[in-house]
Amino acid sequence: MSDQQDSQSEKSLINKKDVQKSFWRWTFFSHSNYNYERMQSSGFLFAMNPVLRKLYPNKEDLEEAMKRHLEFFNTEPHFGGIIGGITIAMEEQKALGAPISGSSINSIKTGLMGPLAGVGDTLWQGTIVPIMLSFAISLSSGGNLLGPLFYIVGMFGIMWTIAYQLWMRGYYSGREGVQSMLQGNQLKKVMQIAQMMGGIVIGALTVTYVTLSTPLKIHLAKSVLNVQSGILDKLFKGLLPIAITLFAYYLISKRKMKSTTVLIILILISAIGAGFYIF
Repeated sequence: MSDQQDSQSEKSLINKKDVQKSFWRWTFFSHSNYNYERMQSSGFLFAMNPVLRKLYPNKEDLEEAMKRHLEFFNTEPHFGGIIGGITIAMEEQKALGAPISGSSINSIKTGLMGPLAGVGDTLWQGTIVPIMLSFAISLSSGGNLLGPLFYIVGMFGIMWTIAYQLWMRGYYSGREGVQSMLQGNQLKKVMQIAQMMGGIVIGALTVTYVTLSTPLKIHLAKSVLNVQSGILDKLFKGLLPIAITLFAYYLISKRKMKSTTVLIILILISAIGAGFYIF
């Protein structure tokens, strides 16, 4: 087994130009066809496409890989670009025969996209952009064109440097990391951790963005019992938000409904609930 892994590590189905081509596609098209059903997945697949076509000359394998990267994906594009490099490394090792499943690749993507999005948004939008804007605004006072030019050139230089270095580092480090995980039998543990992180991220997003409560009250003989605060919150804090989230997940994943159809269903449920309360 170790001899097979060593021979795999010496092989390479793609070169540096292929990885760079994917990087430039991701840089300019990460948000192409951005939508609320799959977010950046189509942009990510477009970036992966040149590499996947070289790794999987077989049509069935190529189709499977493309479907794999059309699943939901969303992260900060500059700092999160390291995920692209790692993904390329894992896809290459998979194509070479390493025991890496498609679900494990998606688990890594899902587990990393949330934390890197948080770090990237904080450093990029919360730190780098305000600093660069402060310099640009001061330079622009009095109508000086140097301000906007400084901002455009400076932001591109910083963006390109960070994004390119992380993308390439993700590929080369990811390639070595995949080999060490295979040799040390650590891949299973990494997959479990990635899946746990993905679940934690989804749970945090549900608590943060999904708001649902009921105003229903039960009139007893000498008192009134609030169903939300008196029953639901005591049994399970946030029961209704997680219930409606799991219901939407069931409709999309199990019943194969479109996101627009699920949205209409949720709107109807909300309207019926509001109407019931009013009347």
